[in-house]
Amino acid sequence: MEIRRLNRAELTPAYGIEGERLQPWHVLNAPFEGAWCIVRSGGESTPHSHHEYEIFIAMSGRASLVVDGAEHAFVAGDIVHLQPGCTHQVVNDSDGDFEYYGIWWDSDMSEIFLSRHLKGSIT
Repeated sequence: MEIRRLNRAELTPAYGIEGERLQPWHVLNAPFEGAWCIVRSGGESTPHSHHEYEIFIAMSGRASLVVDGAEHAFVAGDIVHLQPGCTHQVVNDSDGDFEYYGIWWDSDMSEIFLSRHLKGSIT
């Protein structure tokens, strides 16, 4: 068993918010990547789109998720699936921080996973 702990003291900026990439992880062969993300009170991520599929899992707080111009409430316990090519943004207009975990994948990540899996390698 391996545990990877979030290091809140070393969060890095990306897409206008703070976070920590927790996947890839050298002990885990997985067909996806992921990051713990924090949107501070009054903050928002940079609107963007990409070719990967993506899932956001809301962990704490509340925010709005803007997808292709439509705004949706996004609160702790919610999970959203984002299709490739959609423009998305997380907006936190609440008094507290909003935290979520983002997971993304594409066909290249799947191919790398399968190649490692077939070789029995996790590195």
